[in-house]
Amino acid sequence: MAEGNTAFKISILASGSSGNSLYIESDKKRLLVDAGLSGKKITSLMAQIGRTPDQLDGILVTHEHRDHIHGVGVLARKYHLDIYANEKTWEAMAPMIGNVPIEQKHLFQMGKVQTFGDLDIESFGVSHDAASPQFYRFHKENRSFVMLTDTGYCSDHMRGIIENADGYLMESNHDLEMLRMGPYPWNLKQRILGDRGHLSNEDGALVMTDVIGDRTKRIYLGHLSKENNMKELAHLTMENILKEKDLGVGYDFNVYDTDPDAATELFSI
Repeated sequence: MAEGNTAFKISILASGSSGNSLYIESDKKRLLVDAGLSGKKITSLMAQIGRTPDQLDGILVTHEHRDHIHGVGVLARKYHLDIYANEKTWEAMAPMIGNVPIEQKHLFQMGKVQTFGDLDIESFGVSHDAASPQFYRFHKENRSFVMLTDTGYCSDHMRGIIENADGYLMESNHDLEMLRMGPYPWNLKQRILGDRGHLSNEDGALVMTDVIGDRTKRIYLGHLSKENNMKELAHLTMENILKEKDLGVGYDFNVYDTDPDAATELFSI
């Protein structure tokens, strides 16, 4: 594939504590990863990029928390979509998404690569307080995109899997001071800060300093907490830490924001 060509396109339809969904399309497949908002809201977000749910081929699920699966069952039933998740996630989410015909239920085992048309999708485990959470790296020929949110830390093994992608959706969940001084009860703060919680702005930026490579062009900041973060603060933290490491923010690659209520542009990888 020539460097100027598009391998696939992505829009982060929504990212935040209130709901998460990512849309990816290639020449042969159109998929959602998670559908953590109502079916009506997902339909509205897809309309922002000129797409409709009846064009989808399936939904990949990362884990069973409501902000990732709220609309999965509704969309699957209405549009006859296949759903892919690992075995433990299926066990945990099955009672939450309602009845789905058996022929629409599929396993996507952790640590495996599965082919969807012309896309190879690699799953990898993360550290989060869910049954068996996994996230994904999308590959087509020499292009790739990584999504990594909902993890309390990023191990060396995870870093090896996600290094030098063309683009990233990277967690920037909270600002440490805002979380510590904020209204959440102590036990919830400890959950967020723990190894099975979420990456802070600084944590996410430090992961990026390790994995960014010469192919990397786009970094999207994901899963921002409404109560414990601000978009400007997350953005500034990411850019400042990358600049401190002499990484080329603004000319080698750019940092982009996401929104809990609005889709990003449909961008090319």
